Amino acid sequence: MVEKYIHRLDYKDLEDFQTNFRIQVPDNFNFAYDVVDEWAKIEPSKKALCWVNDRGEHFDFTFKDMKEKSDAAAAWFQSLGIAKGDKVMLVLKRRYWYWFAILGLHKIGAVAIPATHLLTKKDIVYRCNAADIKAIVSVGEPLVTGHVNDALPECPTLKHRISIGPEVPDGWSDFRKGMETAPPFVKPEKPSCNDDIMLLYFTSGTTGNPKMVIHNYIYPLGHIITSGFWQNLREDSLHLTLADTGWAKAAWGKLYGQWLMGACIFVYDHEKFTPSDLLQVMQDYRITSFCAPPTVYRFLILEDLAKYNLSALKYSEVAGEPLNPSVYEAFYEATGVKLMEGFGQTETTVTIANFPWMEPKPGSMGVPNPAYAMDLIAGDGRSCEDGEQGEIIFRTDTIVPVGLFMGYYRDPELTESVYHDHIYHTGDIAWRDEDGYYWFVGRNDDVIKSSGYRIGPFEVESALMTHPAVVECAITGVPDEVRGQVVKATIILAAEYKAQAGPELVKDIQDHVKRVTAPYKYPRIIEFVEELPKTISGKIRRVQIRENVVAKGGKLL
Repeated sequence: MVEKYIHRLDYKDLEDFQTNFRIQVPDNFNFAYDVVDEWAKIEPSKKALCWVNDRGEHFDFTFKDMKEKSDAAAAWFQSLGIAKGDKVMLVLKRRYWYWFAILGLHKIGAVAIPATHLLTKKDIVYRCNAADIKAIVSVGEPLVTGHVNDALPECPTLKHRISIGPEVPDGWSDFRKGMETAPPFVKPEKPSCNDDIMLLYFTSGTTGNPKMVIHNYIYPLGHIITSGFWQNLREDSLHLTLADTGWAKAAWGKLYGQWLMGACIFVYDHEKFTPSDLLQVMQDYRITSFCAPPTVYRFLILEDLAKYNLSALKYSEVAGEPLNPSVYEAFYEATGVKLMEGFGQTETTVTIANFPWMEPKPGSMGVPNPAYAMDLIAGDGRSCEDGEQGEIIFRTDTIVPVGLFMGYYRDPELTESVYHDHIYHTGDIAWRDEDGYYWFVGRNDDVIKSSGYRIGPFEVESALMTHPAVVECAITGVPDEVRGQVVKATIILAAEYKAQAGPELVKDIQDHVKRVTAPYKYPRIIEFVEELPKTISGKIRRVQIRENVVAKGGKLL
């Protein structure tokens, strides 16, 4: 399947890949028809989705199943008056109905808005009015449907509330019955064009209201590199990405690139993350490829991995936040599998990654995706030298990468602020070593400037994470009259160290950081807390930590 869209798969080395990789974009590409339905036509019994949950239920779906289910969903959406360009929000956790729904929306040219079940009434009102959402398809759980019901009076464009069950409240439509009773699907004459909006994501954002990132109908093709060369999938792969469908990470690992490569997507639908349960599932179903954020790996390495037969696992990837080298080393020692880090944003596909021909360097994001014209630029606009920190940017004057966002919906000023003069500014700071590997420093706003030094939060956090007392941490800058800023560490302690919280432990942690990294980077201020402020997607809100310090007059209470 993927051979239709790239010149070749068999690159002999990294140089060959970086020099010769090309994506061939057809006219009017539509993933639901051109990939899913095409698989159903040429290999209908090929397994597309293996779904299990934490209650022991297990369902397999072939590509023939996915075509039929998505046709039914599309037909029923049409019967409700949902048409091309209409916005439909999907709050479906990891339920297999998500795949039926989103493919059905693609087939009629509607705009899918994946969203988390953690949204409150306020979040739903904001999203509905910002994007003119016409319908919400949701899990039938009181906490979720209750928030939607509470939001309804303030959402004039919201015409349809649709539940997949188990409950269908009054005033809600039943998605399952709707699919069962849907008329035969008739494909629209022209369901989509390449430049139509296919997906809209509300980014979690660490400041202000969420931004509305929009992607067009060729966005899935950009994930050929995500799945085929970062995740290294092939037709016999069984791939598990641990992500809720409400996040862009699901598009990276649970849909587009995987099916372009012909791999089977494995979904583990669980309500509470339990490391031992996940490892048991990976053993029992013989997962061959696994992707998760570093936080998940931190929990996995605390388990006795020798108890589980993970011999089927051939490839393992990590993304979502920087990977601490200590986690890499522990996982590799226990499994023999090297963690292949990747980097990107909701606005992009994978942009920097460790590819199959490379020996990963623990803590490095890898090298640029050849589909993106990437550069590191200093404050004066010049390209950075090796070892020099700069902002990651992508140049689009000669070619616009397949997978780069269209902009921020209904916000040309915000789009212009990051994407102008044929340059997309990521706002992320990194540096490149002499071998061409890139190393993440932090968001531009998070970099600490102390006594003339630029200190990235990640490098200090990585050092802290090697101390046995530290479970989780966040590094921020605190205003200082002499140094400009000093480094502050906000730390969650391991249970066995909580009773020791005090000056002696602070000094021990500070001395540890001085030994592990450059001494000037050590945290001069340490605060022990029970939890860190985070966005609903789990990212640490360093801005909130900084604001708390300012509110206290720069002093810790």
